[in-house]
Amino acid sequence: MEDDDGEPPLAVAINETLDPQNHQNEDELPPVGVTVITGYLGAGKSTLVNYILNGQHGKKIAVILNEFGEEIGVERAMINEGEGGALVEEWVELANGCICCTVKHSLVQALEQLVQRKERLDHILLETTGLANPAPLASILWLDDQLEAAVKLDSIITVVDAKNLRFQLKKHEDSSTFPEAFLQIAFADVVILNKVDLVSPDSLEELEKEIISINSLANIVHSVRCQVDISIVLNCRAYEGSHAAHMEQLLEENKSLTTEDLHDSGVRTICISDSQPLDLDKVRLWLEEILWDKKYDMDVYRCKGVLSVVNSDELHTVQAVREIYEIVPARKWRSGEKQTNKIVFIGRSLNEDILMDCLRACTSTTC
Repeated sequence: MEDDDGEPPLAVAINETLDPQNHQNEDELPPVGVTVITGYLGAGKSTLVNYILNGQHGKKIAVILNEFGEEIGVERAMINEGEGGALVEEWVELANGCICCTVKHSLVQALEQLVQRKERLDHILLETTGLANPAPLASILWLDDQLEAAVKLDSIITVVDAKNLRFQLKKHEDSSTFPEAFLQIAFADVVILNKVDLVSPDSLEELEKEIISINSLANIVHSVRCQVDISIVLNCRAYEGSHAAHMEQLLEENKSLTTEDLHDSGVRTICISDSQPLDLDKVRLWLEEILWDKKYDMDVYRCKGVLSVVNSDELHTVQAVREIYEIVPARKWRSGEKQTNKIVFIGRSLNEDILMDCLRACTSTTC
């Protein structure tokens, strides 16, 4: 582990034989949720993992310690290397039934091994020890065909150090390089603001404003030594398009967000809305232009939203992580409910006027 604030949990080595008959009815089993835990060096990722692993929560949780070296890179790490590939360096089982393993090459195969175990897991935690940017992992886990039936991306948790966060964010503010701390916050569904006992209340308030200005969709949780309610970390369902209630709540909280609330760091959140029903084909074309072609020179990291679609009585949700996006029907519009479009974008060089014009151009009445 890269953090120096936590030792690995006490464990004993195991050598479990996988049961090939275990998944004869695997199509009937729901996918196992995967939580990606990221954060700056020393923020407390290992402390959070150890806290969860040693907790008496009654859940069978597996933790993958991702030790992809810089020379390997995420692209090679995601390649299926076959039976001869080095999948897992070490498997250990904890007293409370949780499992811990270290992966150095094929993450995909390691995940497949975990879900094929005799005893079904409740959840998988993936601690990113060698990758600063969680986006490639999110792309693989969210909509990867190879893993779609076995596992699902539940959420991205970013642990930040309350004492050092401001320095980390401003470290490269005036340079051409981009600090990892910005990316980790931008992609987070939950930000654990750790070590809050080391800063003043006023500083804590300023830090929250800083985080919100980067990613207003993230749930900010205060902690000391990462002792948080486990329900905050597990089963967030942040990437389930059909789970609209949480997304609607996030969008409602963002309705008053304006550019005046944001600092000039380059990374920010913008919320746009319009009441006219949208043409889905036009929406897809627009998203592909800004996500794939980088039209208008905007760099979008995340987007979430609800859409009112022409000739449809269903509320649709839209989500995007980098170049990957998904639009799905979530539920029926309720009687008397105002049918509207509301989308939040997180990224660099975002232009609110252009995004708003593009949204209006996707209505069914435009040419």
